[in-house]
Amino acid sequence: MDPQNTDTNTEAKMMMSHAKTLRLHTGNLVSRSCLKKKCPGSPSEELQDCIQATLSDWFSATKPTSKDFPDTLDCSVLQGTDAITPEEREELKVSAKLFLCESVQSSIRDAVEMACQTLAVSQLDSVIIAPPGPLEGDSQTLAHLQPAWEELEALVRSQKIAAIGTSDLDKDLLEQLYNWAQVKPSSNQVNLASCCVMPPDLTAFAKEFDIQLLTHNDPKELMSAATFQEAVKGGLQDLKDQDISDWRLEWVLRYSIIVKSRGIIKAKGYLVSARRASP
Repeated sequence: MDPQNTDTNTEAKMMMSHAKTLRLHTGNLVSRSCLKKKCPGSPSEELQDCIQATLSDWFSATKPTSKDFPDTLDCSVLQGTDAITPEEREELKVSAKLFLCESVQSSIRDAVEMACQTLAVSQLDSVIIAPPGPLEGDSQTLAHLQPAWEELEALVRSQKIAAIGTSDLDKDLLEQLYNWAQVKPSSNQVNLASCCVMPPDLTAFAKEFDIQLLTHNDPKELMSAATFQEAVKGGLQDLKDQDISDWRLEWVLRYSIIVKSRGIIKAKGYLVSARRASP
């Protein structure tokens, strides 16, 4: 066994055991050669690969400066990061989908702030929200959506986001949200796995009120707690189940940067926030 790898894994284990929050940026997946070669079968598999590779790369390049380990670990891959320069900002569209793993409204602001800071922009062009699903046996309701939407509206008013959208709303719920909201949804994503053809009533409503209908293939739960812990263990091979059993995902933000004039993806990546559950 390589002594250097052993030392790195020991340090990584100590840093994880002291930390309370983990913030992770995968860097630009378009330019990360180790991830470009892979062809994940699903968004969940892609995210798992990204978390594993980013943690592995970051911990192998990071040395603790003292025994005072930080409460928050900011793990990013600098060589894969593409911050946007002011000169090119007008030519680019920055879109994001925010998956909330917990019903904590402050997570929305945290995620948007981190995205703006990471990409060096003052505003995201669009954000689609995917709140945590309702409890088993319950259906999604307007009351379930309202707290997250109010937080998004506040970010629109503060000019952190230009347009906001929803995911997987049927016509009735989209209409309820539209009638209630102060800032109207500009888009609604539809999962083609459950609906191979757009419902006519949804299409008619969206057309009447200028709501863009988009498609996606994201699962209802982007990543389970068990899969997240498996990804962390894969990136830090010396960790055991008990070392990370109390870690939970807070949110995942997937972003893409598109060149408007050419319609090509310049960059895409994930921002991830996780925390250690309080005892």
